[in-house]
Amino acid sequence: MNRKGIIIVVSGFSGAGKGTVMKALTAKYDQYALSVSATTRTPRSGEVNGREYFFVTTEEFEKMIEEDGLIEHAKYVNHYYGTPRKYVEDKLANGIDVILEIEIQGALQIKEQYKDAVLLFITPPSADELEKRLRGRGTETDEVIRKRLGRAKEESVGIEKYDYIVVNDKLDECVENVHRIISAAHCSPDRNIEFIDDIRKQLEKY
Repeated sequence: MNRKGIIIVVSGFSGAGKGTVMKALTAKYDQYALSVSATTRTPRSGEVNGREYFFVTTEEFEKMIEEDGLIEHAKYVNHYYGTPRKYVEDKLANGIDVILEIEIQGALQIKEQYKDAVLLFITPPSADELEKRLRGRGTETDEVIRKRLGRAKEESVGIEKYDYIVVNDKLDECVENVHRIISAAHCSPDRNIEFIDDIRKQLEKY
């Protein structure tokens, strides 16, 4: 079967550890590429432009929107986030699975454009654990943490719109669960129509 890349949309509450899971996944398996999003937020300590995000101004971001240079975009806690179109489509054409780490609004935009995209929602085992992880970052004020927890409450209403839920309790187990889900998705009949048609043609001689 000719392997074609799949878009994997990964969402989760802020503090769920989805970024850590995705970095571990891409470090362990070479079939994945983590898409780099554009954002108007300020870089955190240690973040590098072009690696974690493309850090742009609001004016630059809005120009990208106008020129249809983004697959999806959304505003989250007063900042824009979006996925550059060319990077994603080039990787898919080369058989690479592209992981988009975006929030629920953007995830649903992706599903509208790419019907075969796989949507994963990563969640901590409990709300108390979520708050603990947010505070453990040590990078945000109490006010921002309250906003993120409030947003998590809103996002929880949309979890059922995803294809799979993965609980991030133990990192290694979570990474393997994600890998198994994506591997199974490659075997679905709708992603292997050409192979099925070929088998049918071969069977005609019997």
